[in-house]
Amino acid sequence: MEFTNLGKCLCLALILVMFGAWSSEATSRTLQDASMYGRYKQWMDHYGRVYNEINEKKKRFQIFKENVAFVESSNNDASKPYKLSVNQFADLTNEEFIASRNRIKGHECSTKTTSFKYENVTVPATVDWRQKGAVTPIKDQGQCGSCWAFSAVATMEGITQLSTGKLISLSEQELVDCDVNGGDQGCEGGLIDNAFEFIDQNHGLSTEANYPYTGVDGTCNAQKEASHAASITGHEDVPANNESALLKAVANQPISVAIDASSSDFQFYSSGVFTGTCGTSGLPLMLNHGVTAVGYGVSDDRTKYWLVKNSWGAQWGEEGYIRMQRDVAEKEGLCGIAMAASYPTT
Repeated sequence: MEFTNLGKCLCLALILVMFGAWSSEATSRTLQDASMYGRYKQWMDHYGRVYNEINEKKKRFQIFKENVAFVESSNNDASKPYKLSVNQFADLTNEEFIASRNRIKGHECSTKTTSFKYENVTVPATVDWRQKGAVTPIKDQGQCGSCWAFSAVATMEGITQLSTGKLISLSEQELVDCDVNGGDQGCEGGLIDNAFEFIDQNHGLSTEANYPYTGVDGTCNAQKEASHAASITGHEDVPANNESALLKAVANQPISVAIDASSSDFQFYSSGVFTGTCGTSGLPLMLNHGVTAVGYGVSDDRTKYWLVKNSWGAQWGEEGYIRMQRDVAEKEGLCGIAMAASYPTT
């Protein structure tokens, strides 16, 4: 009888211990979720995010938690020289992010047989076209796949300043609304070179102030389109898969480049020299985002980099910019930055 009672006591004690462990684990999970939800609420307030349906809010909270875990795991990896942050894209899956922001349609190399005009130039050790007054403030394309227009406009703003001494913010919306008779399709994507051809054939481009950005496809305003603030004579391609040629080009003017910006690391990039990853694991590079190379340099730890202007607002990256490693082993350059570079001419 004593043994039986002892067994019962031990059984009860074991049940209590197990219940306590389960209870403690459940409490810990509850506290973690509560803490994470508080963080989520702060994030929503900071970025002005509002969801109309409770199920959508729950869905976005789950995505937010997964993205926070990814960012924190990456930042704990001491081998990475760059950092990520829980930025304005933290409630989007990577697939949703790609669909809304990366809509360049690719690149069509010029069939012209002209030589590369910067072939024999001497390049300085570092270049930053921002410091030389040839780069307008960071812009935000919003939920419109118009990166191709922002890249083309940024390089046109640069060459216009170098030619005239005047830095003028030019209109991406004009390209979104009016450059629709070829391969470009506004918020559904386009080609940087096509944008240059449209600007040339249209004899110029209007200012941002005259034809402001709305971030949605609209009807071309012929009156505003006819008011030209700057013009180009054409465009040229940088020799493909050649970082040395790209360096010479960037040393002379801001350059449009196409990259693969579809990785989660790129989605949440915050600071440092970006060294990868690009695209989706196991798949070849796919140029899906248009940006602008506005300089190059060497970091404190002696890593060579490209200085790249993005169009996702100043809260992304280093106040809207990313430093991407240059002189890599792959001829295409990191994320394909040397594959399809081009620039307007005056």
